[in-house]
Amino acid sequence: MFALTMVRRRIVALITAIATAAALMVVGTGTAQAAPRDWLRPDATGTCDWDSVGFWVQRCDVWSEASGYNITVQIQPAIRGGNAGFYLLDGLRATNYTNAWVHDVNAAQTYKDSNITLVMPVGGAGSFYADWRGPATFDVDNPINYKWETFLTSELPAYLEQHFGVARDNNSIAGLSMGGTAALNLASKHPDQFRQALSYSGYLTTTMPGAQTLLRLALLDAGGFNINAMYGSLVSPTRFENDPYYNMDGLKNTDVYISAASGIPAREDANIQLNHKMNGIILEAISKMSTQMWAAKAKGSGIAVTENYPGTGIHNWNQFGWQLQQTQPRVLNTMNAW
Repeated sequence: MFALTMVRRRIVALITAIATAAALMVVGTGTAQAAPRDWLRPDATGTCDWDSVGFWVQRCDVWSEASGYNITVQIQPAIRGGNAGFYLLDGLRATNYTNAWVHDVNAAQTYKDSNITLVMPVGGAGSFYADWRGPATFDVDNPINYKWETFLTSELPAYLEQHFGVARDNNSIAGLSMGGTAALNLASKHPDQFRQALSYSGYLTTTMPGAQTLLRLALLDAGGFNINAMYGSLVSPTRFENDPYYNMDGLKNTDVYISAASGIPAREDANIQLNHKMNGIILEAISKMSTQMWAAKAKGSGIAVTENYPGTGIHNWNQFGWQLQQTQPRVLNTMNAW
């Protein structure tokens, strides 16, 4: 009887030890053992919040010393903890409550099974994601301080590396319209950060005759933004330094994809209001002209660029969303993020 009791005690002790060890493996290492998408990361307010869009998207407030305020970034972690990042930049009328890539189309759903972290900054209407020289609007009582280039290429990468495991040298960047212009500019100026750049209906020759006048009017209409506060006066050399047409040398080792449709409405555009349709036709036609001009110079400069010019499509989310879907395999192949 005594021997049987001792055996039972040893069995219970062994089971207890195994259970305790298993618990320590989980509790002792904390969130490090959790699946990459299962836990909220720290941010400037304490922790990120789950975004209502779903698909494991977190809303994180990241402090920008250059800007002087927190910038919200919607982030979907890589499904298996990969270190690649995919920055998705918004258009001219970017809102302060969501990035359009998870509002007008759902990039998070598109990349839900991918081993790449989606990085979608919120805000920056009319900014071209640049470091502005002065307050962005004429409202002196409520100045808007834009330091987007510094944020996207210095402050945000440090945060992403620390909390999401995104490498500073393993990133892709894409954008629509204004964001497409910025994607090529930032990738060219920071080739050590971005291995790939994609422009969907961007404006890639921003200093060609008449372009600055059109941009001035567009920025005023988008929120009263003062184009002279971006890079200086009309003859400022900084304007040319930030025109993708003149700022492309840094892309020679980058995977580059550019697209713009014809401006002819597609079947999907049939029910769009007439005024929106007319605007979309004009904007896409200008985008295609500037994109083709950029491509001609890029190829002459030895830059390997892939062009895509659909026969139909206007400047709207039918076109941008289609391009997002079409380029997903290219992004995942280049970034090794399947």
